[in-house]
Amino acid sequence: MILKIYQSYIINKFLLCTFKVAFVFFGLVVIMSLFEEISFFSEVDVGIYFPVILVLLNSFSILNQLFPFIFLIGAQFFFINFIDSNEFNAFKSYGLSNIKILKVITLTSFISGLIIVTLFYNFSALLKFKYIDLKNAYSNDSRYLASVTENGLWIKDEYDEQVYFVNAEKISLNKLYNVQIMILDNNFSLIEKIFSTEVNISKNEWLMTDAIISKGDGKTSKINNYVFYSNFNYQKINNLYSDLSSLTFLGLLKLRKDYQVIDYSVTDLSIHIISLYAYPFYLTVVTILSSIIMMNIRHQKPKIFYISGGIIISVLIYYINFFFIALGKNEQIPLALSIWLPIFLLSILTLIGVIKLNEK
Repeated sequence: MILKIYQSYIINKFLLCTFKVAFVFFGLVVIMSLFEEISFFSEVDVGIYFPVILVLLNSFSILNQLFPFIFLIGAQFFFINFIDSNEFNAFKSYGLSNIKILKVITLTSFISGLIIVTLFYNFSALLKFKYIDLKNAYSNDSRYLASVTENGLWIKDEYDEQVYFVNAEKISLNKLYNVQIMILDNNFSLIEKIFSTEVNISKNEWLMTDAIISKGDGKTSKINNYVFYSNFNYQKINNLYSDLSSLTFLGLLKLRKDYQVIDYSVTDLSIHIISLYAYPFYLTVVTILSSIIMMNIRHQKPKIFYISGGIIISVLIYYINFFFIALGKNEQIPLALSIWLPIFLLSILTLIGVIKLNEK
């Protein structure tokens, strides 16, 4: 597609304004994150460079979450510059309407959203994964590991100077099923094996039903209600996978498949994946909404007025999304609807604004 001169000009100017806003946001994220990381490592002997590296690894993931608001404020600055330089009148004198300008911005936002989801998101996820990996080495929980594979849930735990390797075929609310536990000493010599068809892990004291205990010397015993102590419980296992931004899109799809194999809840994971599908549309609608507002208000006010308005709108949109996602997580509405309904409502608002704009 060959762009016309005015289209290229609008696209470049819009992206430049958005890039400037993104640069400011990135700077704020780096500064705020740096204080947090320095506080975290205040009692750890690491050089100043290490927190800086962690901040840079994590900041791109945070920036990815802020892009809708960056594009909203970027659109505001685009129109402020457009009007201040009297370019609106110049374009109108050549027969360009507000709708034509809005179409260029809309298409630019949508294509930008596709690029962010397919390239920037996966790039930020790889950096986020490295960030978590490096930081976990200095965490108190670094000895405790859990992962989900095609063979079920695997846990490495250390308790009372012993090492546990736990494998469960399935997991549901507060329960593990078909569990095998290997208990080793610090030299990784086998102490005993434990088998149970059902384990209640609501607390750190696991309650094992019909536990079969096989000692290292070959002796076997069976206990109907056996208590097993661990650093893990259902809540802790659930929280291990709360930061889905560290997984690439393909990684998310694989993890969802693995979750389904062990009957583990895929609610949060599905919401995250659907959000990625909806991201370009969300980014576009937010940009259109900001553009329509800027085209319909008077422009004699100071810039701080528009910036404050943009922040207020961003906060409102955030809480609207948060509300519907909460309904989806609580299964009050379908998961897909919890993501697409806010976008649909915003689209209705923008459509009304576009109709009024077309009448001018």
